[in-house]
Order: sequence, then structure tokens, then C-alpha cells
Amino acid sequence: QVQLVESGGGLVQPGGSLRLSCAASGMIFSMNAMNWYRQAPGKQRELIATMTAGSNTKYADSVKGRFTISGDNAKNTMYLQMNSLKPEDTAVYYCNILWYWGQGTLVTVSE
Repeated sequence: QVQLVESGGGLVQPGGSLRLSCAASGMIFSMNAMNWYRQAPGKQRELIATMTAGSNTKYADSVKGRFTISGDNAKNTMYLQMNSLKPEDTAVYYCNILWYWGQGTLVTVSE
């Protein structure tokens, strides 16, 4: 059974940093593209970061230069390092591989 389990969300002040983790089980982690999405209140879920199986990365313009997606094949875990956080980054963040989704983790950026 494939599972993606997220951790690392929380409350952070503007300008701060957080690192989200997504631990995958039941699948060959390194053979698939990995994605991070987020959904802000009242908005549609949006794709913000992708890492292909060949380790190429793409980012939404809204997070480019501030967020970094990475993966640790030995730990079967993907990460999203988020720096210079802004209030508009407040959202529930989801990891995604193929048709599998994490449960979501809330990131709140506020004073």
C-alpha cells in the first residue's frame, strides 16, 4: 500500500523558513516525478514545485528563488525548503507522486 506522510508545517513569521517533508512508502520513490502543491483558503490547489525522475526542477513564479524541492532516495523522502516566507504563502501544502497524495500540512505565515 502506497502512503505519503507529510510533516513540518506550522506557524512562522514573515521572512522565516520552514522545511516540509514527505515520506513515501510502498513505492520506488526515485523512479517518479515528485510534486508539491498548495491550496490557500478560497483558492484552487496549485502546483508550486516539481522534481522529475532525472532531478530536473521547476517552480511556480510565485515561489521561484525562495523554495527548493529535493529528494533523498535512501530515505524515500522528498522535501520542500521554504525561505523568505510571505503571508501569501499561507496554505495547506500537499506532496504528490503519480496519483498519490499526502494528507496535507498547514503552513501559516503571520506576525
